[in-house]
Amino acid sequence: MSFENNSNGNEKEERKYSHERNKSDELQLSRTDMNMLIMNYLVTEGFKEAALKFQQEAGLQEPALCSSLDERIMIREAVQGGRIPEAIAMVNSLHPELLDNDRYLYFHLQQLQLLELIRAGRAEEALAFASATLAEAGANDANALTELERSLALLAFPDPHTSPFADLLLPSHGQKIASELNAAILKMENQEYTNPKLCSLLRMILWSQSELDKHNIKYPKMTDLANATIGQPK
Repeated sequence: MSFENNSNGNEKEERKYSHERNKSDELQLSRTDMNMLIMNYLVTEGFKEAALKFQQEAGLQEPALCSSLDERIMIREAVQGGRIPEAIAMVNSLHPELLDNDRYLYFHLQQLQLLELIRAGRAEEALAFASATLAEAGANDANALTELERSLALLAFPDPHTSPFADLLLPSHGQKIASELNAAILKMENQEYTNPKLCSLLRMILWSQSELDKHNIKYPKMTDLANATIGQPK
């Protein structure tokens, strides 16, 4: 009898899961909508050539390219290439008031310049630059001070790349600041979207799953965002 009850319970769980998957399938984006999300990401982040090529391959209408797209591409390349003074000069030429109004963003760019000196092993120049350029920001902003301390802590290690703060030297850190700067430029130009819709959707997924987990609710969980892998409720 207990076996039958267990069997019936498993069948109910399977039917419930099947129903949930069917509902999930009904909410799936169409290929056109997904292509538009990808296009929005490429245009917003400033990948012009990729956007135009994707437009041709996906059969979409020509993307609406922002007037500053070429400038944003050059600025992103300068930031990710470690050419921070060049990037700052281009930003000041494009929007002179941007970095004056957003001092935390300006601090992040100067922090990248400090990290480039540390990466090159120019410790004395790094300390002098931090003292002359970044100390004031650290004194006025607790978050900036913490980030400055983490950056300077790299100098305490013979090989900064093996330190607990080595994440600051990874390409992903420069990419993060480049995206932050890109969004700030789009905001200055009153663009509707300053961050890709795809990124907003992924953040919403993570937040929703976190809330469901807090309440111990079973649901088809996305276990791998990169591959969109959805696991069976446990």
